[in-house]
Amino acid sequence: MAASPSSLRVYRGILKELRAMQGQNYKQSLAYNYVTDQFRKNQVTGERLCRAQQEALHASQTYLCLLAASRNHQILHNLYHGKGECSTEEAAGLVGLRLPTQPGGKGWEK
Repeated sequence: MAASPSSLRVYRGILKELRAMQGQNYKQSLAYNYVTDQFRKNQVTGERLCRAQQEALHASQTYLCLLAASRNHQILHNLYHGKGECSTEEAAGLVGLRLPTQPGGKGWEK
């Protein structure tokens, strides 16, 4: 499977996601060993071209999509997760709005 350019792209993408999740020690993880073994096992030679190779490529693309989506979800969750109660002004500012001000100067507005 590692012979075609698209499978190389998927392999590098999976390794990039593993590096993002686990840091610089990703090469000692079980996931790294498994992915590397699977890509080596499914390499295509000149004599062998079968459906199993295409299925393995599809499974690896799906796994890459899962890893990327999980990482993006975690980033968004950390960014927008509630940190307790917030004021109305802070909630409006979170979505890019401003509260209207009272004209005439009642003394309670800023």
